[in-house]
Amino acid sequence: MIGNFPSQVVSDTEKISYEYGLEVGKAIQSEWHGNESSVHNSNSRLNNTKRNFHSLRLYARGEQSIQKYKDELSINGDLSYLNLDWKPVPIISKFVDIVVNGMAERMFDIKAYSQDPYGVSKRTEYMESVMKDVKTKELNQLSLQAFGVPLNDNPRETLPETEEEVALHMQLTYKQNIELAEEQALNVLLEGSKYELTRKRVLSDLVILGIGATKTEFNTSEGATVKYVDPANLIYSYTESPYFDDIYYVGEVKEIPINELVKEFPHLQNEDLEKITKSNSTFYGRGYEKNDNDRNKVQVLYFNYKTYMNEVYKVKKTGTGADKLIPKNDSFNPPENLEGGYSKMLRQVECLFEGAMVLGTEKLLKWEKSQNMMRSKSDYTKVKMNYSIVAPRMYEGRIDSLVNRVTGFADMIQLTHLKLQQVMSRMVPDGVYLDADGLAEIDLGNGTNYNPQEALNMFFQTGSVIGRSFTQDGDMNPGKIPIQEISGGQGAGNKMQALIANYNYYLQMIRDVTGLNEASDGSKPDKYSLVGVQKLAAANSNTATRHILQAGLFLTSDVCEKLSLRISDIIEYSPTKDAFIQSIGAHNVATLQEVSELYLYDFGIFLELAPDEEEKQLLENNIQAALGQQMIELADAIDLREIKNVKLANQLLKIRRQKKLDKDQAMQQENIRIQSEANQQAQQAAAQAEVQKSQQLMQTEIQLEQAKSQMESQRLKEEAQIKKELIETEYRFKMELAQMQLGVSDGKESQKEDRKDERTRIQATQQSELIDQRNNSKPAKNFETTSNNTEDGFGLGM
Repeated sequence: MIGNFPSQVVSDTEKISYEYGLEVGKAIQSEWHGNESSVHNSNSRLNNTKRNFHSLRLYARGEQSIQKYKDELSINGDLSYLNLDWKPVPIISKFVDIVVNGMAERMFDIKAYSQDPYGVSKRTEYMESVMKDVKTKELNQLSLQAFGVPLNDNPRETLPETEEEVALHMQLTYKQNIELAEEQALNVLLEGSKYELTRKRVLSDLVILGIGATKTEFNTSEGATVKYVDPANLIYSYTESPYFDDIYYVGEVKEIPINELVKEFPHLQNEDLEKITKSNSTFYGRGYEKNDNDRNKVQVLYFNYKTYMNEVYKVKKTGTGADKLIPKNDSFNPPENLEGGYSKMLRQVECLFEGAMVLGTEKLLKWEKSQNMMRSKSDYTKVKMNYSIVAPRMYEGRIDSLVNRVTGFADMIQLTHLKLQQVMSRMVPDGVYLDADGLAEIDLGNGTNYNPQEALNMFFQTGSVIGRSFTQDGDMNPGKIPIQEISGGQGAGNKMQALIANYNYYLQMIRDVTGLNEASDGSKPDKYSLVGVQKLAAANSNTATRHILQAGLFLTSDVCEKLSLRISDIIEYSPTKDAFIQSIGAHNVATLQEVSELYLYDFGIFLELAPDEEEKQLLENNIQAALGQQMIELADAIDLREIKNVKLANQLLKIRRQKKLDKDQAMQQENIRIQSEANQQAQQAAAQAEVQKSQQLMQTEIQLEQAKSQMESQRLKEEAQIKKELIETEYRFKMELAQMQLGVSDGKESQKEDRKDERTRIQATQQSELIDQRNNSKPAKNFETTSNNTEDGFGLGM
């Protein structure tokens, strides 16, 4: 025996025995119920835990015991002078609801990662093909342009461009069909177990008690299920790890009716049931009050006990020289000299036993080796327990919680509330002081008697008071203001203000301790603040409670890992295999083939948590900054907002930003190239235009010269023609002239002759006339001309 527990260094046969299991059950009972044989030890570890957890749950509901407040306000136990409302102020319940509901709204996706050699090889093969396509992108493009034959193995549309994009692509986009099938199977099992409701209860336990627990079970009727475990009924070996990864036994105490006990353990006889009922007839239902009336329920301890067992094989040489392994028990011992040709092979593996024991008795209801132990394929020697437990704020076995930190302040708030009731009950209304002697000195002058009643009526109706500064004798009147107000509650008002300030102080202390500010609980929203600012202020409270969220996610991840191992058991061994595969295939028929092969794979399970408001805002700020500087496009912003992992989203943002910069740079260079080409073309066009202009000018000049030449030629032709005609005319004229000259010459000769004859005649005539003139005294007429005669400017000399 080691302490109260039996030694684990015993044979496997002894560990399987009923006596060994009974010793384990009695040791667990002794550790959690003390050395007393009765289960009704009120100071036992289990009952103390139950009372503590019950008190915290009452505080969280605003239903804590009011006896401490009565003891505080009573005088020697006398409360007869106090008429107060003792109902507790449910101040803590608001903070609990804020934390639990806020975390329950955080959505997550289950991601399965195939880590077996086959899955890893497929992932590596795909990544290498993508890398090859990335590195040979230019060659593929040339081949496609030159020959129309693509050389890439993956679609060009989804192909990354850089090695950094390849790494991001493998995390965001790449998924094997078997991984999708595993994720679908896990979602089906969680939905079938209504895990969303269980998760909310666990989160509530983490906030109130500081510890949460679930149990993963497997049976042929329901398959793999997840059940809620009340931490008040939980038992476990001592540990200082908040994740309970080093415990060697764990279990829970359940109150079971006798009829349900018989259904679960049909081997029990009437004598056994009667003995159990007598031994367990009285019990503490919740560990804080005694109930001796209900004899129909018993407390049963269900526990898992982790130990190790030996796997022994007889190694025998066959005739062909091969080794044959034959399973043996751990008592097998071969001869040392290897006589007979065989030897022994030994391996220690962890093993899980399941037990059930009625508390307060020595009746062990069940002790057997677990039928479906959860073993990871990567480490077959290790085994996982059915329970998943987490306590994020545990130190040396002591568990702290959010509610446990503020119970003292809640007590002070309750006392302040009761004191306020006391002060309010002792407050009196405001009154007036009336000086009757001051009224006696007043004469209204109309015969009316100014008595106290008349003065009070006048004061309450009009608020006016008639007084005299001097008496009728002329002395100073001490009662010149006959009616004065009396503030009856002035002292009480100051006390109430002090108590209200005290109330607010302890409320602020709760906020300071829990880290939940006014923005998170909505008690003090600023009307001038924008909605986004209010959300950021509320998101700041998540920092103080992040450990609770992380604990809940760890529990969910652990549950999913165990369900993953259970799925392998279902598909490989369970008779409900076909029904289970069909239930998954109803959601996704394409995964039917993969689901049937899930047991061949080993998966790593992790959760992808949706970002909170603070993370969303930080990412949105980065997106808006990138959009404002035109570093990304709107389509990139939409893709970034759909990614739940903020870290991957920021990495994708950097890649998209760089791609946008490269694209803009390439576009700018293209624009520069196009502009330069346009300028070059414009210059060429201008040069061509200039050449064309010169050519046109030259052609015009040529044409002009040709025209001139033609005109000159035509002129010359015309001139030649004219000259010709002139020559011909001249020739004709000359001929005619010659003829005429000839004729003239002939005429001259003849004319000369005629003239001679005429002169002769004239002379004869003149002589006769002269004779006559002489006779008549008249001068002779001169018939000769004085100049060359021309006919119309045309002389014969021409």
